[in-house]
Amino acid sequence: MMNPKRLTLLALAALLTLSFAFAATAQAKMVKKVDNFILFVDQSGSMAMKAGYPMKKIMMAKENMMALNQAIPELDYSSGVYLFAPYAEMCSMKPYAKSNVAGAVGAIDTDFEVFNRRTPMGAGFDSIDGTLSSLGGKTALIMFTDGASNVGADPVAKAQAMRTKYGDRLCVHVVSYATTAEGMAVVEGIRAAFPCTVAADAATFSDAGALDRYAKAVFYEEVADAPKPAPMPAPVPMEKETISFNLNFDFDKYEITDEMTPILSRAKALLEQDPSATYVISGHTDATGTDAYNQGLSERRAGSVMNWLTANGISVDRLEAMGYGESQPKYDNTTKEGRRLNRRVEIQTK
Repeated sequence: MMNPKRLTLLALAALLTLSFAFAATAQAKMVKKVDNFILFVDQSGSMAMKAGYPMKKIMMAKENMMALNQAIPELDYSSGVYLFAPYAEMCSMKPYAKSNVAGAVGAIDTDFEVFNRRTPMGAGFDSIDGTLSSLGGKTALIMFTDGASNVGADPVAKAQAMRTKYGDRLCVHVVSYATTAEGMAVVEGIRAAFPCTVAADAATFSDAGALDRYAKAVFYEEVADAPKPAPMPAPVPMEKETISFNLNFDFDKYEITDEMTPILSRAKALLEQDPSATYVISGHTDATGTDAYNQGLSERRAGSVMNWLTANGISVDRLEAMGYGESQPKYDNTTKEGRRLNRRVEIQTK
């Protein structure tokens, strides 16, 4: 039976999942990652086409936004809903309430002409910039677009300029309905301008688990309140704290990315709570590739985490890095999600 004093704390991003479990009497709570978010919707002619989808892409986008709205916790965000192609304000920035967003999304027109309605996405970026400039704190701009039929200013160049202007204050996330090479290139170009981006498409919102992970990655994380001490009749020996920590890597990658460092910092803080404890850092891979290559890749993953921890103040004498290649899978390597979860590094007390 699990120790009732054990707390599991999960934080997830599209390409990053970390979990920590430690003995405590704390309760997990949601803490927002951004102060503001904007749903920014492409209403160009190509979005009025099905192009392989079971319904018009603009109708699919509305369904996806409604689902996302239900998955967002009502923390003290500021939110708004805006259109581009043409630019329009459906709901101005105001304190977030599900009813406000649902009303604005529900009012978006889906019965418009396909022809002579191209996509001035670059101009859309210029139009939303005034709203972005007025906001304090961090903002998530979530675009729903197929990226196709652009006219006017280059939207990728505009996205890059916004990254330069706002830095870490702004993250643009693109929900893609792209079905053409042109549209896919625009979507990927915008995503590439923002290292913080979380990629999604229509399939993301049709799966409850994927939707929940997306909402957490973009909007919030779960952290623990300070543990509440239990009343004790007399001092008793303390159980040695155990930390279990999972870090998932992209395919064939082992480098520590900027997105990982905030949660790695929290892992470091946990390791510092007991300076006498020692830890094993174990690297793992999925089953893709040869045994020899995966062994080396797992060692590099473990080494990357160890190097980050030692570079940030954890004594090397407390850590041991080990690689296990593909020999210890925890998940099904025949599925994409299982392979992703197996590309991991774990840290456990010795």
